Amino acid sequence: MSSKEVLLKHQQHLQRQRDVVAGRMKKLAAKQAEMTKKINAVKERIGKKYEDMKRVLDEDLKITLTQLDTEYEATEKLVEDRIEECYHLTQELDRELSDISARAKTQEFKIQNADIEKRVSETLKLSDPNRIQMDEFKNEQLLSLTINLLLFIRSQVPVTKKLFQSYAADVILDADTAHPKLIISPKGDSATYTDTWQDVPETLSRFDTTLNVVSRQGFTEGRQYWEVDVSGKTYWELGLTYPSIPRKGREEDSWLGRGEESWCVEYFNGDYTAWHGGVQRELPLLAGKRFARIGVYCSFPGGLVCFMGADTATPLHCFCTGAFTDALLQAVCPGHDNEGTNWKSLRVCDASRSAPVL
Repeated sequence: MSSKEVLLKHQQHLQRQRDVVAGRMKKLAAKQAEMTKKINAVKERIGKKYEDMKRVLDEDLKITLTQLDTEYEATEKLVEDRIEECYHLTQELDRELSDISARAKTQEFKIQNADIEKRVSETLKLSDPNRIQMDEFKNEQLLSLTINLLLFIRSQVPVTKKLFQSYAADVILDADTAHPKLIISPKGDSATYTDTWQDVPETLSRFDTTLNVVSRQGFTEGRQYWEVDVSGKTYWELGLTYPSIPRKGREEDSWLGRGEESWCVEYFNGDYTAWHGGVQRELPLLAGKRFARIGVYCSFPGGLVCFMGADTATPLHCFCTGAFTDALLQAVCPGHDNEGTNWKSLRVCDASRSAPVL
């Protein structure tokens, strides 16, 4: 086979490969369009359901206010009638007062005066403001029912949180990876900082320059959700990492989020920061907010890592990674003592159950 034939054959082979890749690009573009269509359809349907709920509440509000207005109008009409009766009686009394000097018959004056006194007494009795009452009991009942409805709605777990709870993971911290200044509970569900360097075996997997500990098991598929109790803490970091995160050497290399192999949210003295690849993303809208629990959701097939204030399902930050290249481990850092304000443990919670509403 001549060199030209070899080149031609190679050229044809490359062309076929190019056509295959180009075809894949078209399929991916079609998939993207399909996903966009589907997500927009789901968003539209969910939006309509929320609109329906709003219409139901608006209609209930309209009925309730109409009932209150109807009773008020009836009571207002009664008050106006009593005012009119009093007005007419005062007019009559004014006429009587002006005619007193013109009356000559004392007996007739006394009879008329007695009649007026009777009418005044009856009018004052009927127009006594204390006798004109709205149905305060019913009004209080309506208010109480409204408050109960609000409390019921607030007590419901947000739909997104309910979804995350269905992906609750059983996370056990690996004491063999914990920095020697961390105490890991026997169940592996909490990490506590101590000033004392613990007498623990030296292992290749143990962090020795930063206060990290990772989970015993990782995951390579599906969706995972876990929560950590951070109440009473002034400094913490938590997130996800590949097993390849540095455990030794320079301290900064081992910090969560400082390399390409980990993702985290950090809390320090009231400020939240998201980290990945050494890039710092400040979250100023969350400044000053406190949460009892932080939730971490990961979709392995979706390449998604989301952090949320689990108490109220408040979004903190989401990383869209595109694709994960290795197994993922849960990771926590309870932080140093922070001038005596940060001794409390970080505790892994049962993510299938809701945190208490603050």
